[in-house]
Formats: sequence, C-alpha cells, structure tokens
Amino acid sequence: MTQGGNEPQVKASSGEATLQVRDVHVAYGPVKALTGINFTAYPEKIYAVLGMNGSGKSTFFKSIMGIVHTSSGQITVCGTDSLKARKSGLVGYVPQSEEIDHHFPLSVEDVVMMGRYCFMGPLRRARHADREAVNEALEVVGLQDLRKRRIGALSGGQRKRAFVARAVAQGAKVMLLDEPFAGVDFTSQAVITDLLKDLAKAGKTLLVSTHDIESSKEFADEAILLNRKIVAQGPPADMVKPQNLARAFTQVGE
Repeated sequence: MTQGGNEPQVKASSGEATLQVRDVHVAYGPVKALTGINFTAYPEKIYAVLGMNGSGKSTFFKSIMGIVHTSSGQITVCGTDSLKARKSGLVGYVPQSEEIDHHFPLSVEDVVMMGRYCFMGPLRRARHADREAVNEALEVVGLQDLRKRRIGALSGGQRKRAFVARAVAQGAKVMLLDEPFAGVDFTSQAVITDLLKDLAKAGKTLLVSTHDIESSKEFADEAILLNRKIVAQGPPADMVKPQNLARAFTQVGE
C-alpha cells in the first residue's frame, strides 16, 4: 500500500492499454468459473459486460481486482499486476449495493474520503491533497451540496454516485461498476449514464456489468458477452442481436 502521500504516477495515453487480460483461467475447486479469458481495454472507453447469472461476471471483476486467485494467465493494470494495482488505487470498484446502517452518522464526504485511504498512513489523517481530491470527486458526480448528508439518507441513484465519487477520489484508472442501473429510476439512470460518459472523456476505462442489455447501446463503446469465456465482443448494437445473445444467455457451458 502506498504510504506518505506518494500517489502512483501512472498515465495512460489514448493509444495505450490500461487493462490487459491474457489467457486467464479461474476455478473454484472442480468448478470452472472462467476459461481462457483474453481482453484488452483502453482509456476513454466504456465496456458493457453482459451475461446470465453464473456466467462469471463477478469472478471476472474480482480477478481484475486481484481478489480471486487465477489458475493461470496474467492480468495487468497500467503495466502493474492486479493485486498491486488495487492496493495502489489504480482499480476502483463501484458495488451494486453496500450494506448501509441508516442510523450510523457516515456522511457522503466520509464515504468519498475512503477512496483516499490507500494514500494515507495508518492513522488515516487526511492531507490537503486528500481533501482537494474529495472536493473534485464530489463536483464530478454532482453531490457537492449533499456532502454532509448521511449516506443512508440518499436515494439509490445518489448513493451510487457517491460510490463512483469514491473511485474518482482514489484516482482509479480502471473503474469496475457492478449493475449501476439496478434499483434506480429512469431519471437517475440518465444521470448515471451521462456521468459514465464524462468519466470516459476524462480518460478513465470503465467496465460496466449489467442485465439491461438494451441500455448497453446507450452508454457503451463495446459490449462483451460472457459465458465463462468471452463468446463475443463488439459494438453493442451487434452484440444484442439474437444470434449473439443466444451464445451467452443459454445454459452455461462446460
């Protein structure tokens, strides 16, 4: 973990891959979760990850974060192995939901500041740079006026934007978003879609898992159909055609 405020000095140009996954296999005992995953992602791009339950979407994200052990293969983020990349803040994760105690006095600002922990010492003392990063992240997601509100008091869409701000504050180059549109209304979906596009324009690489297949055409540059392996990849309009979806949304293959 980076200490003493030394943030990773990693920049990815628009032509430089931020994420490389090479022949990755993951197994849980006898169960093959991922087989032969090959994938390259670039800055300023949004990738929709589509697949049925059990297709390996969660395992794919956990592999990129270095949380699950790969049986074979290699994953690098900005040239750094996945575990080191996560510990140094290069990979940010936005969960589908988090268990929030609505009575615990944790503010939006507190949640976003958690994204700066990897740059702080053990006492978690925020420096000027940390406070500035939080301020900028809140402005990016449009929650600066709600910074002192309890996180549990936010709407579903606002809460997801707060978790996005946490990843922005940590300076993540690659952002993994798990079902960001689940449980939010149409207006919030539009706000989150615009936010994703703005983050991509700012140079981020975004991977977004979603069950809303049609919505991928609205926000993604590319779509990945996952069924333990990548069965198809390309423009979302092509991936949502029946012949392609049939390969992903059928019984998970062996």
